[in-house]
Amino acid sequence: METLTTTLNEITVTQYLNSHHHIPYERELLNEILQSIQQNDLKQLNWFAQFGNGLRSIVFNVYAYRCGLKFGFTEINFDEYGWFKRPLFLDQEELCFGLIDKNKSVNYSTITLGRGPNNIWSFGMSISYGTAGSSSGICVYSPIFNSKSEALNHAIQKLKNAIVSKVGDKDTTNYNQKIIRATLKDIETFRNAKSQMSLF
Repeated sequence: METLTTTLNEITVTQYLNSHHHIPYERELLNEILQSIQQNDLKQLNWFAQFGNGLRSIVFNVYAYRCGLKFGFTEINFDEYGWFKRPLFLDQEELCFGLIDKNKSVNYSTITLGRGPNNIWSFGMSISYGTAGSSSGICVYSPIFNSKSEALNHAIQKLKNAIVSKVGDKDTTNYNQKIIRATLKDIETFRNAKSQMSLF
């Protein structure tokens, strides 16, 4: 395999390690590859080689694959550009909070819950304060929870903390107080309903 000779060799990996600023997981993976080269572990090197033609794609794709394993995703698939294909979470459910109008997504926030094949749960979140907001879809890099209720409770608290931090903000264009109040009201209504359901 061409990647083994041109990319997965000690000189190339060492140069790549020394000539870039790597975050911890990248450095760990590159050192793992380097160790496999030094030990002449062809089985492991062939395994790395299937994840791309260059060190950058190999490192990113292996990391994505290993993160997916935590949720029970085991398939190795790539998109047309050679990047690891995002696995599809099962039993996804979207909850909305705020001034719910599907034609005006800036008026409400969402929490998306889902699980992997091994029943490990996580969530994605889209937060809207008005014009300002943030979004992070559910993916293999999301936090890990043993149950749907754990994931939901964590997500609700995270959303509430984010919204509360903008209460009374003077920038009412980016942080529309009407939307912020409606979101907090929806969160409390949801929590109260959930609490009453647990009594039965």
